[in-house]
Amino acid sequence: RGAPLIGATAAYGMALAMAEDAGDANLETARDRLMRTRPTAVNLRWALDEMARLLRPMAAGERREAAYRRAAEICDEDVEICASIGRNGLALIEEIAKAKAPGEPVNVLTHCNAGWLATVDWGTATAPIYMAHNSGIPVHVWVDETRPRNQGASLTAYELGHHGVPHTVIVDNAGGHIMQHGMVDLCIVGTDRTTGTGDVCNKIGTYLKALAAHDNGVPFYVALPSPTIDFTLTDGVKQVPIEQRSGDEVSKMTGVTDAGDVVTVDIVAAGSPVANYAFDVTPARLVTGLITEAGVCDASAQGIASLFPHLARAAG
Repeated sequence: RGAPLIGATAAYGMALAMAEDAGDANLETARDRLMRTRPTAVNLRWALDEMARLLRPMAAGERREAAYRRAAEICDEDVEICASIGRNGLALIEEIAKAKAPGEPVNVLTHCNAGWLATVDWGTATAPIYMAHNSGIPVHVWVDETRPRNQGASLTAYELGHHGVPHTVIVDNAGGHIMQHGMVDLCIVGTDRTTGTGDVCNKIGTYLKALAAHDNGVPFYVALPSPTIDFTLTDGVKQVPIEQRSGDEVSKMTGVTDAGDVVTVDIVAAGSPVANYAFDVTPARLVTGLITEAGVCDASAQGIASLFPHLARAAG
């Protein structure tokens, strides 16, 4: 899970497939099988296409070593990309901190988990937070629980706690309230796929946070590596495929008892149907800016092309 980590893992999936059978048929079978696993995260397609382009022209005997080497490079590249995202996002936090009283924290709201558990290291949305904390800037993070999988409460809170970053877990519906009362300085979220025009697909509930931020004048930033940009799409709401997951994720809740046992209980009335849309799309007009490894830009075709002209040209 986590778009960058899904891509890196898929690259190693191709390497494992080549170690088992490096023939042409298995190369295509492995790519197609991995491609079907997660329809929303575009990093999956990017990594598989990257591996396929490398391996197809090679003799079968060369593919295993080359696949493992490229998979490792993709992981190393992800670490550096996320570190660059962190440095570029840090500048935004530093500007807000300058207007604060000494010791007063910059309050950041984030949704889902876009940290080092979703990437190879640093994370995307969390990278600026970690770098701010490491540099001595007081920061506090509002962590959306992020139903139904609770990635914020269980993963982001875990990360921040281990890093020593002050944070508070809130229910998903509290975000608008704390923005109304001036308790959020900026929002930083990740994304599983962003169109070439700046529409942002992320974990379900992100759109509602962006609406609340827009209504309350709170800057809403999206942190993303360039492989997450899908230049083939121009309208995220109409074109991004939205994964629908098992209804059990909505109707049941898993937790740990005081005795340390992991239990799952029903939380929805018996017989009630449920829907479980895993992602939503935030239109570019609600996004203050995109934090990338190449800098911060407007959420627009022009803004993205200004940072990645070679990618925009290649996409036509």
